[in-house]
Amino acid sequence: MARSSDTARTPQGVTSSGIDVLDRAASILFAFRRNDEPLTLTELSERTGLYKSTLSRLAQALCHHQLLIRHDDGRFWIGSAAMHLSAVYEAGFDLRDVLLPAMKELSAETGEAVSFHVRERDHRVCLYRIASRHSIRAEVQQGDTQPLERGAGGRVLLAFSGEPGEPYDTVRSRYVYLSMGERDRETSGISAPVFRVGQELVGALGIVGPSARMGMEEMERYRPRLLDFAARVTKLLGGDPEPLLTAAGALDTASGQAASERPGPQQKQPDATGQTQENENA
Repeated sequence: MARSSDTARTPQGVTSSGIDVLDRAASILFAFRRNDEPLTLTELSERTGLYKSTLSRLAQALCHHQLLIRHDDGRFWIGSAAMHLSAVYEAGFDLRDVLLPAMKELSAETGEAVSFHVRERDHRVCLYRIASRHSIRAEVQQGDTQPLERGAGGRVLLAFSGEPGEPYDTVRSRYVYLSMGERDRETSGISAPVFRVGQELVGALGIVGPSARMGMEEMERYRPRLLDFAARVTKLLGGDPEPLLTAAGALDTASGQAASERPGPQQKQPDATGQTQENENA
């Protein structure tokens, strides 16, 4: 991709495909952000790293195809063809087609039930669920309605809906919440957020199982993989997966140290907020 002498940040969503002209055109389209005013050629150059001469030629071609429009003052904005493509995408889009393959793979990998919760006012609803392969399993059914303030899925939904204070500040920094016996004494769960375009929260992807089989040690082991899967789904929905991948990488790197410092079964264990609680009272 042709770049100016200074190093510019590639717009989100643009990676090299090996076809330079398409990569450059994509970088122009992805340079626009939701709350922007129309952009000048100079601003587009700063955001894409493209020379103005290259930008001018590509912008002219994009305007020809109505992917961009050029205002009388010379500034550019997304064109009407983008709305047409968006309408086509939405008409053929089914969230299940994105979520269910990933959920099935995650359930097969962990052996536990995998759920996807969305917020409905002051409750959460289990939109999709993949059952555990074990005969003893946590009973979370598709369509179940549960409180937001108890359980991993609800905590994640609250955190990324802007709920202030703890544990939500910590959840927002770690992109994950671990719950042991919070919703009921015999159930554990771990959840991570899934986002769409503009980092708008879609829901909470989670692994749930009996506490007897899914203790803190197991949830810590599942945590990086859950974040990886949440990042994968987020990318497919048009969101930015990098915060989730960064959290997963940091946790994966620290897993060896965490294992050596993990408390014994009768000791107090840290929850997602960094506080401690007795397992039997979780």
